[in-house]
Amino acid sequence: MKPFRLLVLFLMTGLCFSIPAFAGGMAGGEIKVPYRGDYDAEFKRVKPLAESGDAHAQNDLATMYYNGHGVQQDNSIAFQWYRKAAEQGLADAQYRLGAMYDYGHGVAQDYAEAAKWFRKSAEQGHAEAQHHLALMLECGRGAPQDYAEAVKWYKKSAEQGHAEAQYNLALMLSFGQGTPQDYVEAHKWSEISAAHSVDESRDLALTLRDQVAEKMAPDQIKKAEKLAKEWKPKKQ
Repeated sequence: MKPFRLLVLFLMTGLCFSIPAFAGGMAGGEIKVPYRGDYDAEFKRVKPLAESGDAHAQNDLATMYYNGHGVQQDNSIAFQWYRKAAEQGLADAQYRLGAMYDYGHGVAQDYAEAAKWFRKSAEQGHAEAQHHLALMLECGRGAPQDYAEAVKWYKKSAEQGHAEAQYNLALMLSFGQGTPQDYVEAHKWSEISAAHSVDESRDLALTLRDQVAEKMAPDQIKKAEKLAKEWKPKKQ
C-alpha cells in the first residue's frame, strides 16, 4: 500500500476513536458565556429569567452550573437546563445537550440521543453541531454509518469556517470516501484548515496538504491555491 493511502487511512481511522464531543468550549474546560460582571451577580440575574422560560437564559444558566460559576458545579442540573432550552428550539442548547449525551455528563451516555440533538442543531446551521453530526455519521456512532451524509455535514460546517471540519472534509475528499476523489478540493480545504489552525492541528493540515500535492500536477496545485486564497466563510 502506498504511503499516502496509509497516511489517510491512519488519520481517518483515528477520527472514530477520538471524537471531541465538547469542542468549541466544552471539552475538559469552560463553556464561554456572556460576562456582565461577577459570576454571583450574573447567576442572580439569569436564574429568574431562566425560570420564567427564557431559552437563552436557560442556556446560560446551564453553562454556569456546568462550569460552577456563581453556583456549585452540577452536571445534572446543567443537563436539565440545557434540555429545557433545547426543547424550545435553541440551536446552541441543542448542540450542548447532544454533547452532554455524547460524553455522559449529567446523564447516562447515549450516542443515539447525542446524534438526534446534534442533528436538530445542525439543521439550524450550528457549525459545531454540523461537525459533530458528521463525525458520528462517519463513524456509525449513534446513527447508521453514512459517508456521503458525513461529507454533506462536514462541508456545511467547513463552509462556515470550522477548521476541524475543513480538515476532515479534506481527508474525505483525498480518499474519495462518501464523495468522488478530488485532490484539488482536498488541497484547498487542507490549506484553508491550516490557515485557521494552530500547533498540532495546523501541522496535520499542512502534512495532508503536502501529501495530496504529491499526487497533483502543477496546474492543479496552482488552481487549489487560488481557490483557497479566494475562499471566504459563509453563514447558513
